[in-house]
Amino acid sequence: MPQSESIKVAFRVRPLNQKEKQNGCRVATFAHVDRGVIEVKNPSSGDAKQFTFDHVFGEQSTQVQVYNTVCAPVVQSCLEGYNGTVFCFGQTGAGKTHTMEGAKEPKEMKGVI
Repeated sequence: MPQSESIKVAFRVRPLNQKEKQNGCRVATFAHVDRGVIEVKNPSSGDAKQFTFDHVFGEQSTQVQVYNTVCAPVVQSCLEGYNGTVFCFGQTGAGKTHTMEGAKEPKEMKGVI
């Protein structure tokens, strides 16, 4: 099976929302896009764990980048007659809705669906 037809796992770090910023929350999840690695740091101890994914998107990633990298190949496969699914999974507040639906304005923040 060609690599483009296999299951891929992508991870997106969403930016802190306004409420989190107001509450003084700190970022604990860092994307190393060039290596496909997500690093999760304990804000208290500084201890960190790293996880590797097929695709990694940082806080500054755009909806277009996510769509072009993750969704467009699936859509193309569907147009060629294959089944395809884009599935978002994560804990509450992780950014699933931010990625899938986005915001109505500005236009570039609309979701991937």
